[in-house]
Amino acid sequence: MSTIRVAAVQAEPVWFNVAGTTEKTITLIAQAAAEGAELVAFPETWLPGYPLFLWGMGVAEQLPLIANYHANSVEVSGPEMAAIRDAAREHGIGVVLGFSEKDHGSLYIAQALIDSSGELVQHRRKPKPTHVERTLFGEGDGSGLAVVELAGATVGALNCWEHMQPLLKFTMYAQHEQIHVASWPAFGEGLPQLSAEASLALSRAYALEGGAFVLVSNHVATQLPGMTGGGVARVYGPDGSLLTEPIPGDVEGIVYADIDLSAISLAKTFADPVGHYSRPDVFQLTVDRMSRRPAVLTPAAPSVEPIAEESEILIVGS
Repeated sequence: MSTIRVAAVQAEPVWFNVAGTTEKTITLIAQAAAEGAELVAFPETWLPGYPLFLWGMGVAEQLPLIANYHANSVEVSGPEMAAIRDAAREHGIGVVLGFSEKDHGSLYIAQALIDSSGELVQHRRKPKPTHVERTLFGEGDGSGLAVVELAGATVGALNCWEHMQPLLKFTMYAQHEQIHVASWPAFGEGLPQLSAEASLALSRAYALEGGAFVLVSNHVATQLPGMTGGGVARVYGPDGSLLTEPIPGDVEGIVYADIDLSAISLAKTFADPVGHYSRPDVFQLTVDRMSRRPAVLTPAAPSVEPIAEESEILIVGS
């Protein structure tokens, strides 16, 4: 029996400070690798921290925070991502990283899947930001709804309430995902559907429905007003079983599990939503995974020399 050691991070970013959080990311990658992990999962918008201010402040109050958030968001080709990729390569570990992606004037809730050689094998954006997130983040397209080979398994990732969308989840199930990273922010008190309990129910249901191992990673928040913890990192098996001991919600740490991929086949003998427990003759899902751009620019036309005005031609003969 071969196993894969996986890790899910429960930690607090250096809030809205991309340099500080990048440094902490590299430290956590090294820590997970030192414990033998082959894959480590980070929370939603870990870089530079989830913008919790969207949920509790008026627009005018948010403006200075939004400006700072833009300034501390990450470009895919930027130095922060390069440093994290270098850390993955140095420590020989796969990384699934949640980050606020800056693309010129727009931000996106994004995830990067990096293999143990430091290669960025998947970059995806959340197709529909949730509720007030839409005031800050743009929408991704279907091109990010894919799984990749990582740490010897087929791995996919989603953020937060993407786990609330049945068709989006089914798209991932249909690609025979073996390990799924469920990235979440910190959880506080408030509406029931935004609670830790509800989010863990969605994560566990994902494991049961998809027959996959699910790594739940999220923030701890103790340095923000009104927040006292909110961490819930854990790993679920493909039968929905809890494979890790939870860390207290206000404590930083990493949970580890040694998983055997053969358990997936056993779980799917009971229910395989894209196999024997499906009805493709009745239901069929079509997913557009084309990458979309706001403008398709053809190559610029070559410059043309101006044509001289017509003039009289003198032919001189002998």
